[in-house]
Amino acid sequence: MSPSDLPLSIASLTFDRATVLTAMIRVLITFVLIYPIAMEREREEWSIGTEGAGLRTFPLVGMGSCILVLLAQIILPPQSANHAQVLQGLITGIGFVGGGAIVKDQFKVRGTATAAGVWATAVLGAAVGYGRLDLAVVLGVATFVTLRILTAYERRSRERPQTPNDGAAG
Repeated sequence: MSPSDLPLSIASLTFDRATVLTAMIRVLITFVLIYPIAMEREREEWSIGTEGAGLRTFPLVGMGSCILVLLAQIILPPQSANHAQVLQGLITGIGFVGGGAIVKDQFKVRGTATAAGVWATAVLGAAVGYGRLDLAVVLGVATFVTLRILTAYERRSRERPQTPNDGAAG
């Protein structure tokens, strides 16, 4: 029985050790860069008494994005305009995933920062997939700092007592 006699689904399977090693390293890098962001969102979600995107969602989004981009690099020619379409589809699809984190609670909307964080981790994973560790590190640090520092600042500003405006003294 020759390889051409095998069913198409079996004959077309490939396993390239170099590709596996590259994918494992890039997925690990993606995970390491996203983990602090996931921890921050997990901490924040538990502190407000809800369960949402956190330790599982963020790494899965980033690692999936990384592999999708690696796959695109394997199956598409290097200068193909289809790489832009892959990114466009990825970012649009992740927007829908992030949209699921946004909840309207009476008169408040919550989850927009988490949704933006999910979107950012998808971009981070894609950057690692394309081998742009520099951009991934910048985005990872910026996302973590934004979520950690600005969330704390936002919380403190909400906790301050509001003083009435006495501008109409007379």
